[in-house]
Amino acid sequence: MNKRLFTLLAFSILFIVACTSDSENIQNTDVTVLTTFNFTHDWDGALVTNSDFNNFQFTNQNGETISIERLRYLISDITFTNTDGETIELDTHNLVDLTNGNGLNFSPETKISTGNYTNVSFTFGFDNEDNSENYIDLNSASFNVPDMLGGGYHYMQFDGKYLSSTNNEEGNFNYHAIRAADNPGPNPTFPQDTFFTVDLGPINITSDTNIEIKMNIAEWFKNPNQWDLNVLNTVLMPNSAAQIMMFQNGQSVFSLGTVSQ
Repeated sequence: MNKRLFTLLAFSILFIVACTSDSENIQNTDVTVLTTFNFTHDWDGALVTNSDFNNFQFTNQNGETISIERLRYLISDITFTNTDGETIELDTHNLVDLTNGNGLNFSPETKISTGNYTNVSFTFGFDNEDNSENYIDLNSASFNVPDMLGGGYHYMQFDGKYLSSTNNEEGNFNYHAIRAADNPGPNPTFPQDTFFTVDLGPINITSDTNIEIKMNIAEWFKNPNQWDLNVLNTVLMPNSAAQIMMFQNGQSVFSLGTVSQ
């Protein structure tokens, strides 16, 4: 084999290898698979299930011991971003109800092409457009928000009891997240959006995939606002300042767990 022929052959091999490597980083639109989202819950790493409800066994950042009685929340618009920056948005929603063990495993009907995705995200609650629509399943679950507060739906209902950190007296809390509203009545106003996007990060999908989404419940009381249940406990829905604090604290609540295929 002469030197020129050897050089040409070596270049061809390198070109084929490079093309093969590149092809592994794009979506294979001919192969679509099912994705299932598994919602798990913890308190700073300690697993929480509904068997832990109605017991004073959690202590928040402010020192109050709490008992969880109900926890359910809404996620929507699951979005996959591919390596070209294109987004695939699944126009769907899921009510996660830890109290009754419903919605903990959610499989959207739309299948996803295999390949590398630079980010998978979802919306906590509804964006304003989705929140203006009518959903029979959420109506049946009594997840509605009163018209005097803008209507639509809750983003979360998180209820329980707490023991005061100062005198150990028992009180109720209703940590309900909605679209922040001022001027309750026939013409409420909205100071800022309080739904938010949760970015889970990159995922490589090669076959039917289970994606764990973790909620650290303790974070709702932590960052950046240390929540004082002695002050902010009930009647929080018409309190737009409290709703904005919930929005801020929610940014660190969710994270990506185990991905299995």
